[in-house]
Amino acid sequence: MPRTPSAVPRPRRVTAAQVAELAGTSIATVSLVVNGKTAGRVSDANIERVKNAVDELGYVVDHTASSLARGTSNVVILIAPDLSNPFYGRVISGIKNELGSEFQLLLSVTGEGRNPSASDVHRLIALRPAGILVEAPDDAFLRDLPAGAPLVLLDAPGRETQATTVNFDLADGISALLDHLAERGHTRIGYLDSRTRTETFELRRILVENGARERGIEYVSLPEAASLIDPDAAAAVFARFWPTWRDAGVTALVCATDSHAYGVLSAARSLGVSVPEDLAVTGFDNLPASAIVSPALTTVELPGEALGRGAVHALQAQRLTPDPVATPLLGATLIVRGSTA
Repeated sequence: MPRTPSAVPRPRRVTAAQVAELAGTSIATVSLVVNGKTAGRVSDANIERVKNAVDELGYVVDHTASSLARGTSNVVILIAPDLSNPFYGRVISGIKNELGSEFQLLLSVTGEGRNPSASDVHRLIALRPAGILVEAPDDAFLRDLPAGAPLVLLDAPGRETQATTVNFDLADGISALLDHLAERGHTRIGYLDSRTRTETFELRRILVENGARERGIEYVSLPEAASLIDPDAAAAVFARFWPTWRDAGVTALVCATDSHAYGVLSAARSLGVSVPEDLAVTGFDNLPASAIVSPALTTVELPGEALGRGAVHALQAQRLTPDPVATPLLGATLIVRGSTA
């Protein structure tokens, strides 16, 4: 009588020991090959033998078992306030490329315009993550953070003594931007801020304001001129405040992000404001679209992929010590294009 489906025995799981026996190598060599850690440690011939054995036997790495042995999962969590922001695409790419195949990246979005808080992490600790990467935490985050997984903060200037951070060298980038505007003859500038009140946006605004003063450029302050990181929202804010900036003699507008600047360029066209003849416009990030908008956008490039890679390096170091790990600042480079020419 034919067997019913429930009577069919499940196939036995292929082990690393079986792969090692077929390949004629050690189990340790198999582990190095399947986890992508062969550089300078395993010969090309042995790599080829192990891969052939893996294919022949149908071996699948049991990340869950190895994670249980370590007391953590193979999950790394990125918590950010707005992953729809195009900038995070590059950050995520850098993280994933550096993590390799051994770890899984879980994305947690806190909501547009809201900073990550400790309560967001409390809900994720049950996953026993191998590490947590947090973009722009609020003031209460570190105080209320539960003990456990290694933590790295991304683009969080001023937090260096509280936790391991990976930050941009905003001062150099903004200095180059202001020198450029001064050389172009601008003597009054405005600033379109982000409503996401994080350390990085606060620092950008402060450095622009202080740097302008040092160069004899008048900074026309309008604290209410701020929007979410969204071109449409930024366009609406620009349309509202342009008459004030215009009447104050503002000839250059620095935007907190490229996404804000895209909104300004769109609204300027609708209002008959010529860029850069009537108003020079700049941003931060150097998103891919910044080279193809019209006019092309002058911007301070913040290397998102390098930020992601640096976060993983810092996480690896943080897993070895409970103390904050010092990391070098990532360069911020001025890219000059037509919006200020």
